[in-house]
Amino acid sequence: MQEMHAKGELALLFKPWRISTGPNTSDKPSPKVYLEGELTSNLELNVLQLREVFAYPDNLALRVRRVYVQSLNMHAVILYIEGAADARAIEENMLKPMLELEKRELEEAAVDRLNFVKDHVLSSLSIKLSNHYQDIVDELLSGNTILLLPEVQQAIVADTRGFKHRNISSPTVEQVINGPKEAFVEAADVNRSLIRKYLKDNQLQCEKVHIGQHRKQPVYLMYLRNIASEQIVDRVKRRIEQVQRDNVPNLYILAQHLEDRPYSLLPSVMLTERPDRVAAFLQEGHTAVVMDNSPVVLIAPITFWSLFHAAEDQYNRWLTGNFMRLMRITSILLTMLIPSVYIAISNYHVEMLPTDLMLAIAAVRERVPFPVLAEILFMELTFELLRESVVRVPATIGSTIGIVGALVLGQAAVDANLVSPILVIIVAITGLASYIVPDITLNFSIRIQRFIFIVFAAWFGFFGLALYMTYVMAYLVSFKSFGVPFMSPVAPSLSSSDDTFLRPPVWRQWIRPANLSPKDTIRSDPPERNS
Repeated sequence: MQEMHAKGELALLFKPWRISTGPNTSDKPSPKVYLEGELTSNLELNVLQLREVFAYPDNLALRVRRVYVQSLNMHAVILYIEGAADARAIEENMLKPMLELEKRELEEAAVDRLNFVKDHVLSSLSIKLSNHYQDIVDELLSGNTILLLPEVQQAIVADTRGFKHRNISSPTVEQVINGPKEAFVEAADVNRSLIRKYLKDNQLQCEKVHIGQHRKQPVYLMYLRNIASEQIVDRVKRRIEQVQRDNVPNLYILAQHLEDRPYSLLPSVMLTERPDRVAAFLQEGHTAVVMDNSPVVLIAPITFWSLFHAAEDQYNRWLTGNFMRLMRITSILLTMLIPSVYIAISNYHVEMLPTDLMLAIAAVRERVPFPVLAEILFMELTFELLRESVVRVPATIGSTIGIVGALVLGQAAVDANLVSPILVIIVAITGLASYIVPDITLNFSIRIQRFIFIVFAAWFGFFGLALYMTYVMAYLVSFKSFGVPFMSPVAPSLSSSDDTFLRPPVWRQWIRPANLSPKDTIRSDPPERNS
């Protein structure tokens, strides 16, 4: 009778914590089950509830290990998720210290068993207490280990995360000749460590922000307390907390939730795989967002110059760095305007060409049966298809497809009189110029803009180009990222070290850009050098 009464009491205690999102008349639990309530002093009930959450023993992911601590005359239960927790750390820091504890009379253990085990027995570096079921489930899923003690309404949470991740390697997108060769990996703790390696500053703040309405996911916000503006930090933090989606797997998805204008061609945030760039942005007053499963770090807010500058601009000498920036500016203009200028001249402004060049172009286009617009759209779309196919095919044959495809298709199109040879040259120059744009999001934006310029040039010639260029410039100066003007500190003009289109020598960059409203605007003492 006592056993039946105990089972009935357990059943009554079991009911309150399972809550379904809607009516469910079947005996099976709803797919969405939210845990509410706190641990009880009944060890077996706590274990049963956690087992129910993970469908144990049908689901073998949850591992339950019962331990008898003879010196304290008690049974304890260790729970962890296979593959998420480090089994060796559990054995060395939890099991071994409890089993090897010497027999002795300890008043402290008898009075406060929980704190005694936490402070004097376990050897894990990070230990905390938790008494809420949902928090315990989240800790288990994060790779931590739970220790439950009898007649205690709190659980001991030990940091034993053992998720596997790849080793630190060289960047694959932001490659440099001069500069560090380290890139982020898919582990947030490793990425935070890399940032601290490049920025050894006690003012570097790392805050944990949770996203999601029911299943909280940790996101880490990093900034320098003595530099970053409190308004910008609060704005970024508030935008992150407003994300209520339960499944945000990585920063690529989170970035789309944080953007000011999701339908704009311009990005509001930047993703970088280089820890040295993150450290440089933090020193100017930006914020960095780190998240698990992401081999990149999110930078906010950003400006056009954040996307325009390359990773190794500061590592090269003054003349070399500025020469590369001039090449980059030229490449952006070539990518956007060369095809559209060719259409405008061919259709509306033939008189602008020298007579010999005009006759040469007319001669090679004599056998082409298509108008210039159809001809150039065919070649541009073919080049984009070729570029995308090279990215998707295996790396061992990607370069072969790129070279052979470009040569064969270009030559075959000319021989078949589908396109003119001069157009093949224009599309090739445009494609090569687009590869110089350092940021991938800015690269895509410019490539899409190219087609819009082509349409306006086909309709109105140079007048259409001027009209759309005016719109683009007006949009750039009105666009903002987390309240920061996109073209600042140039438009509006604010104090800075003039590190925009060109850069001064590094020893003259002693002022932080005022567009981020940094607390400390002086990076170093004013330079005192003889020219």
